[in-house]
Amino acid sequence: MTARFCVMVTGALSAAITPKFNGLQTFEGELYHTAHWPHEDVDFAGKRVGVIGTGSSGIQSIPIVAEQAVQLYVFQRTPNYSVPAGNKPLTPEDIADIKANYAERRRLSWRSGGGSPHIAHPNRTMDVSPEERRQAFENRWQLGGVLFAKTFPDQMVDPVANEEARKFYEEKIRALIDDPQVADMLIPDDHPIGTKRICTDSNYFQIVNRPNVELISVRKTPIQSIDATGINTTDAHFDLDVIVLATGFDAMTGALSKIDIVGRGGQALRDDWRHGPRTYLGLGVDGFPNLFIVSGPGAPAVLANMVLHAEAHVNWIADCIDHLDKHGYAGIEARLEAVNLWIAECAARAEATLFPKADSWYMGANVPGKPRVFMLFVSGFAVYNDICAEVAAAGYSGFELIKAP
Repeated sequence: MTARFCVMVTGALSAAITPKFNGLQTFEGELYHTAHWPHEDVDFAGKRVGVIGTGSSGIQSIPIVAEQAVQLYVFQRTPNYSVPAGNKPLTPEDIADIKANYAERRRLSWRSGGGSPHIAHPNRTMDVSPEERRQAFENRWQLGGVLFAKTFPDQMVDPVANEEARKFYEEKIRALIDDPQVADMLIPDDHPIGTKRICTDSNYFQIVNRPNVELISVRKTPIQSIDATGINTTDAHFDLDVIVLATGFDAMTGALSKIDIVGRGGQALRDDWRHGPRTYLGLGVDGFPNLFIVSGPGAPAVLANMVLHAEAHVNWIADCIDHLDKHGYAGIEARLEAVNLWIAECAARAEATLFPKADSWYMGANVPGKPRVFMLFVSGFAVYNDICAEVAAAGYSGFELIKAP
């Protein structure tokens, strides 16, 4: 297939990871990965199930599995912050209200930090009384969702503010768990709250109180192997009928690295990015003319509403191609100096926050051998879109426009 432009819409979280467990292929029971779930129903009734991983996929699936399985073993490497999802049936009145205010919701979303109509508390965390601070956290907790990390505008830049959110979180979770030692295992202590993407759940923490659920820390007792009948840790063998891998993704770059993308001089994109992704605005790469990336590294991407983010990128790319056609250009390519400056700009903005303090998939820390680089533009969706608009208005500054031969 031959095309003038190549637009990579391969997804920031689409390259699933299956860890190289010794003996995995010898397991004789049912084996599933949350990212490759079968279309037909999976029945856990009466079965002994092991779920490996407690990121978003694990946290969201474990309560459902626990309701069916005779025994569920949860193999946790790293505890994650998770807040109530707040999912509920929408009444006709709810839907009517959303539709009536849709234009305003959309306006607020475009001008927001995360691509949603959320508005943070107008004051900094420590500028209000303890009572007002607690009420703000409580209100956000009751609403549910990942925006608990943005209750106050300074939570992701001020360690003191972040600690206030963390203390509130810990109090909430400990109240849900019967065994204090299990609570100790489930509450993170190695990163500020929100520096890994907060998970959302429906009764995840309550489910560990069930007598048929056992939590195993594979940080304390690592998985050594998997055999025909189950999982072996350094401490015990667990007989299983089903293993569910909830082991995450090679985020941001994984899907692109799987494709043999070759630019000028035979340079492969995966080799160009061997020390970390290199883009200008997250949209273009020097040495790869007419290649556009949607919601990739160097953009807000997973820090924003992905649907709106894709819309913003596709609009920008469409306008860019239209500009090239109207002015007789054959193509466009990011300049080397623009890419280098953008990488430095993204890094500086990230360093001004708490995000780099976590070994997160934002940093590539969940993939062995992957460079540790914060891969996102951290200063917000609206700020980023303004920068992209300024670049376009200046005749696509930072890009070289290539004349038709």
